[in-house]
Amino acid sequence: MAIKVIHDTDIGSDLDDAEALAYLLAQPECELLGVTTVTGDVIKRAQMASALCLAAGKNVPIYPGASEPLLIRQLQPDVPQAIALDRWVHRTDFPTGQAVEFMRQTIRANPGEVVLLTTGPLTNVALLFRVDPEIPALLKGLVMMCGVIPGPALDAQIVEWNSLCDPHAAAIVYGAHVKRHRSIGLNVTVQVRLPRDEFYQRFAAPGLLPVRDFGDIFFQTATLSTFHDPLAAATIFDDALCTFAGGRIEIDLDSPDPKQRGRTIWTPDAVGGYHELANMVDTAGFFKHYFSMFE
Repeated sequence: MAIKVIHDTDIGSDLDDAEALAYLLAQPECELLGVTTVTGDVIKRAQMASALCLAAGKNVPIYPGASEPLLIRQLQPDVPQAIALDRWVHRTDFPTGQAVEFMRQTIRANPGEVVLLTTGPLTNVALLFRVDPEIPALLKGLVMMCGVIPGPALDAQIVEWNSLCDPHAAAIVYGAHVKRHRSIGLNVTVQVRLPRDEFYQRFAAPGLLPVRDFGDIFFQTATLSTFHDPLAAATIFDDALCTFAGGRIEIDLDSPDPKQRGRTIWTPDAVGGYHELANMVDTAGFFKHYFSMFE
């Protein structure tokens, strides 16, 4: 039976959001109920999502969401990969100001059945949880590409981008009690990377061609594509791709250094803890799973 998913995304900045959406569109076990976009030029982001959906032959509802963080200044205003939109058919008209209400109505219409996948700053989701405090309990799960456990390969002071871009929203979302409250953080996602040449070799399948074109823009300033968001998406359908630890995540809002606000504070096995945090990843298994969708 297909899993119902809403995808909240900041597609168009890094490449991994497009990689994640392409995966959801190809995943036979996914019933993609809708896409909401967040941060910066949310219309351009919606257009990019539309290009992927239409290329996959799917008519998916798309709603531009919040363009500004709750309290801090905007850190991600631009959508550089939108330059490639002229290569792909896409919609240009979208309902505005309705993203949160779309999520609210859809989740209420499918109680206990919807997984909310977030792969961008958490502004839309925080607004949703504030507007309707019963929504967290009505979700089947909340799966987020967010946070980090510092380790040998990561600076102990690092703050994950989605949390940094709207730390107050992250604090709201991490404070909500969801049946399955799962974070896929940098500590595992940095282990699923493809160098530029291998990316172009492996993204030749028809369902991946729009992402390949978006990659032309991305790789002007990058040499690797890190599959942060596709890994989060894939764990919805295959739990074995990562192992998870239980505990509690809190968001640092009090640091005197603004660059540290949004830092995830992880307490493993905390009494009353209700978060799952990925702590290991099967890298080869992930790539096998991901590209099997496009064979």
